[in-house]
Amino acid sequence: MTTFDTRRAGERFHTRAGWLDSHHSFSFSRHYDPANTHFGLLLVSNDDTVAPGTGFDTHPHRDMEIVTWVLSGSLVHQDSQGHNGIIHPGLAQRMSAGSGILHSEKNDAVGSPDPVHFVQMWVAPDENGITPGYEQLDVRPQLERGGLVPIASGRPGHDAAIRIHQKDAALHVAHLAAGGFATLPYAPFAHVFVARGIVDLEGVGPLAAGDAVRVSDASGQRITALPDTPAEILVWEMHAALTNA
Repeated sequence: MTTFDTRRAGERFHTRAGWLDSHHSFSFSRHYDPANTHFGLLLVSNDDTVAPGTGFDTHPHRDMEIVTWVLSGSLVHQDSQGHNGIIHPGLAQRMSAGSGILHSEKNDAVGSPDPVHFVQMWVAPDENGITPGYEQLDVRPQLERGGLVPIASGRPGHDAAIRIHQKDAALHVAHLAAGGFATLPYAPFAHVFVARGIVDLEGVGPLAAGDAVRVSDASGQRITALPDTPAEILVWEMHAALTNA
């Protein structure tokens, strides 16, 4: 039986640090709730806005698959493995922290008034201690076709997506035209996040930007953008759950 756990944008943990405005869907940093540490395999979903010329200085990660999706602006990535990239809307990015990596993320708009707005998501890998890695891919042509597009996946059949080291998870994105719709994949766990616009999720009702729904036993429910405005949604499809988080 499908169940829905709706989390509204204003209910999220909030970090404001001058240059950073961040909303956390799960426990993160100084924000901790033992009843809200993860859903399925998803441990972090941070909705971040970073001021121009600022960002996250070099810091470490280990044994985590980190996927970044930029909504507006551009983000510069540099890491201790020698990877460099500028991430912009429509460009999917994955960093595998594996046995250990250092990286920084900065707003690319030096001297510009524009912030960078992005969602960063962490899923547990299916194997610890792997060699750290990085991948980015322009998925705009696929998004223009409509519907949910797998952009980061360890699942079979998602050959056009960047690969994550988690065989039971995939991140889908949809750019919905006004009145357009997509359907949830069939999965034991699905995490729906509204990045832009307003949508209607079958079985739940209206969802605005920043709202999220944790769906257990997702089974093809329809997500529809309102008739007068486009929307963007991010959906994690997960076929396993953490047992020790």
